[in-house]
Amino acid sequence: MDTQLITSGLGMIVGLILALTGAGGGILSVPLLVFFLHLPMQAASPIGLLAVGLASGLGALIGLYRGIVRYRAAILMGISGMLAAPFGILLAQYIPNRPLLLGFAFILLYNATRTFRQSSPAPLKPDQLACALKKDDVHLNWTLRCMRKIAGIGFMSGLLSGLIGVGGGFVIIPSLTRHSQLDIRSIQATSLAVITLVSVSGVSAAALHGSLSWPVAIPFASGSIAGLLVGQMWANKMSPQTIKHLFAGVSLFAALMMLSKVAGISPV
Repeated sequence: MDTQLITSGLGMIVGLILALTGAGGGILSVPLLVFFLHLPMQAASPIGLLAVGLASGLGALIGLYRGIVRYRAAILMGISGMLAAPFGILLAQYIPNRPLLLGFAFILLYNATRTFRQSSPAPLKPDQLACALKKDDVHLNWTLRCMRKIAGIGFMSGLLSGLIGVGGGFVIIPSLTRHSQLDIRSIQATSLAVITLVSVSGVSAAALHGSLSWPVAIPFASGSIAGLLVGQMWANKMSPQTIKHLFAGVSLFAALMMLSKVAGISPV
């Protein structure tokens, strides 16, 4: 089968999962590129980041049109993440491929198990949350504690985005779910907006370092955009609980793919 067709198909899977979960496509992009196209992590990360960034940008625009993007939180996380992403890109060039694969896999395993455990958490009281809603149940109460938490989430998202090319949504979604009362669909849309901003910084740094393979990146990114458009048709029909379970399942699947790659198991 033509390599570009396979690459586009893999990108479509990423865009589809990204539309349904708001993050899962990002954590799946690098494993797919490593596992099926045999790319090293250092080459797969910026390609995955470019594809996820473009697809997320489209998803964020759709979210803005629907009025569910928390743009102030997205801007704060985005700025913090954009400052951190180049450091992640630089750091990735000095870490051997095998430890990077293992580290990514264990992060995904932790994320999956935590999400499964918290799929039906006991609701926290507003005073226990870093970013509680105001009395109107619409706007966030922007305290200093909330601003620090939001900025910290963005920084960690950006650092991991540059380091392993995952977009950062797998950090943003669980963190906002844990520290705020926001609806899961609003969190998803906000995550997509942050991923878009962070990806600009990470992809630019990768391009300047000459570590972005355009012949692979273009069909992969094109497929991810097509997949996101298809996925948007189903996203609104899924329950929040189903979305959380799907997100955890994708994390687990991606972790197993990475571990099998480290063990030398490959399907092609």
